[in-house]
Amino acid sequence: MRYSETTEQHALRSWFDSASSSQHCEWSLTSVGDAQCFVSTTESSILVNRVLGLGSTDQPTADQLTDIRELYSKAGVSRFFLHVLPDRLGPDYEQLLQAAGYKRHRGWMKFSRGAGDIGPITTDLSIRQIGPEHAADFASIVGDAFDFGSNFQPAIAAVVDNPNWHVYMSFDGNTPAGTGALYMSDGIGYLDFGATHPDFRRRGAQSGVLNTRIRIALDAGCTSIVTMTGEAVPGDAQHSYSNIQKAGFEESYLRENWIPAGS
Repeated sequence: MRYSETTEQHALRSWFDSASSSQHCEWSLTSVGDAQCFVSTTESSILVNRVLGLGSTDQPTADQLTDIRELYSKAGVSRFFLHVLPDRLGPDYEQLLQAAGYKRHRGWMKFSRGAGDIGPITTDLSIRQIGPEHAADFASIVGDAFDFGSNFQPAIAAVVDNPNWHVYMSFDGNTPAGTGALYMSDGIGYLDFGATHPDFRRRGAQSGVLNTRIRIALDAGCTSIVTMTGEAVPGDAQHSYSNIQKAGFEESYLRENWIPAGS
């Protein structure tokens, strides 16, 4: 559990370091105790307005939780994700969070896999690593898939220029179809930014880019690869969830997400 959280935090910080240099991006990082608070005043997505590391070194207090909520409120951000690992917070964590003005939201399932068979890449699309020439295409597909505002797309594009990230794209001829990125740190691979343009769904774009990144990570010496998606809930088709499991990942643990009670 710890290595998955640490790697994700390093990956998000790496993206932030690149994105924060964008003239069109207002994204800040503030520490409140051991909690790392990523705050954007121009992008409302919970993918950039979220808190990692809570309880990683100290038991959370009511004052810390209140300070976090007030940090976002003062920035004009009404909704953010407070990532919660119950084992870190103690038996009374729900009462503590509720008293501090939070409510539970849909969680994220964390997955992991090691070495082993990699599924075949069964797609008629070509897959290759991309450079700056396709940064805008990458940002457009990811931005639309995850409902980022257009003003935030330069921040997404910054991932392509970051040497710590390896970005892949599937193509139909020369037309971009799908995306995915790999971050590696201390022998752990972290997968993110998996998205497919609506015109190319059901052609193996997501699974092809997913399996490609797994192969690259294992060839680079990674002993474990981690990723995540929304927890399984009734009425959700869970295409990403299924694709992740088909690629040899196993459910690792459910990380709870809490949001401000008024949002």
